[in-house]
Amino acid sequence: MDQAIDVLFEEGLAKYQAGEPPEQLIPYFQSLCDRAPKNASAWTCLAWLYLLTEQPNKALKAAQKSVKIDARDPQARINLALAMLDSEEKGVRPHIELVQRAIAFDNRFKDEIETNIKDGLTRKPDWKSLQRINSWLFE
Repeated sequence: MDQAIDVLFEEGLAKYQAGEPPEQLIPYFQSLCDRAPKNASAWTCLAWLYLLTEQPNKALKAAQKSVKIDARDPQARINLALAMLDSEEKGVRPHIELVQRAIAFDNRFKDEIETNIKDGLTRKPDWKSLQRINSWLFE
């Protein structure tokens, strides 16, 4: 990530963490993706924002791009699985299994994923597909 994009990405994350509504952040992260189309983290964030705003088909496309760029990122895989569930696509299991292996390999992944799931369920309490993924991973 070049330095300017890195700074913009961190600013976008700070806005999200400060509670800025996802609807307002989508154009910001879309612009980042346009400027840095090979930035997997930006695509992962964009997919998450689309998921939070009930746009699973757009989330699916963004998550697919993120996974294509960085196939090992567990959060990108979770976003892809969520988008697939929310858009009624098949083929979720391999993504969940990859995340399960990543969690077993490194507890930092587990902590990050648990934090992200809690955040998602705080922002969208009735998110059934995220509840399912949470139970598959942690129950």
